[in-house]
Amino acid sequence: MSFWQDRNVFVTGATGLLGSHLTETLLDQGARVTVLVRDWVPDSRTVSAGILPRCQMVRGELEDHDTLLRALNEYEIDSVFHLGAQTIVGTAARSAMSTFESNIRGTWCLLEAAKQCGKRIERVIVASSDKAYGAHDQLPYTEDAPLQGRFPYDVSKSCTDLISFSYWHTYRLPIAVTRCGNLFGAGDLNFNRLIPGTIRSALLDERPVIRSDGTFVRDYFYVRDAVAAYLLLGERMPSEGITGEAFNFGTETPLTVMDVVDHVLGIMGKSSLLPVILGEATHEIPAQYLDCSKARTRMDWSPGHSFDAGIAETVRWYEGWLAARRAR
Repeated sequence: MSFWQDRNVFVTGATGLLGSHLTETLLDQGARVTVLVRDWVPDSRTVSAGILPRCQMVRGELEDHDTLLRALNEYEIDSVFHLGAQTIVGTAARSAMSTFESNIRGTWCLLEAAKQCGKRIERVIVASSDKAYGAHDQLPYTEDAPLQGRFPYDVSKSCTDLISFSYWHTYRLPIAVTRCGNLFGAGDLNFNRLIPGTIRSALLDERPVIRSDGTFVRDYFYVRDAVAAYLLLGERMPSEGITGEAFNFGTETPLTVMDVVDHVLGIMGKSSLLPVILGEATHEIPAQYLDCSKARTRMDWSPGHSFDAGIAETVRWYEGWLAARRAR
């Protein structure tokens, strides 16, 4: 029997990339999943793949403490996955206030509601990000590196992290924090992101567009491996060495933007499509990648897919998605 069988799980951000896959997996493993939904997005994978109708849905915003408390209390939630956030770096730069409201205020509203539910809450997994670390001269990041975000999105994730640990240290709310690399996979319709944008361009026989100069370095992490990491972390809670800790999750294989585009185009047989390099990216850190030895040591965790295998599966999903759109 699955660990998650008959557990009452609350997921924020269920209409996002990671949220759709995590929610679907929890449902498949027998959990009773309640999701918080702000906007109805018909093209989101949670809707189009028929995931949302299998859930109990609460309409509302992360910043609404009373709605969150009602959801946790009335649905007798024991496990919380807090993925909800404004996740687009460019959007954060254009509108810092709305990003701070959802990412920072939304976090403390949720954690305050969880605290008020007392011992019924057995685990709260909070999604931070490698962006929470900010710029460091020494890489890869380890979990004890200072959190020093400077740009709006990065700051919002630094604050998410710090607020979460405040609730652990002050109230012993059973929290663990994840800091993942750049996620990719089926269902990501934010085409301003590198991987879905490159795949779509290649499927349309168009040259992919690179906003930066192509030299930025990141850790790219397949969404199915991220789901496995989140579930494993939840299953190990609450236990010593896990609860009250942050964990990096990624492939530990840093790639430049040009490396990623070359891999994607090569897998798709479209290497002749030379990218358009704009060199316009601002408010971003030149190099970020993770050391995941803590997760490997304490949880015997490792990613299950190579980067190329994850890309190949992702490309197949976008091929089906584009064919379905054309058919409509």
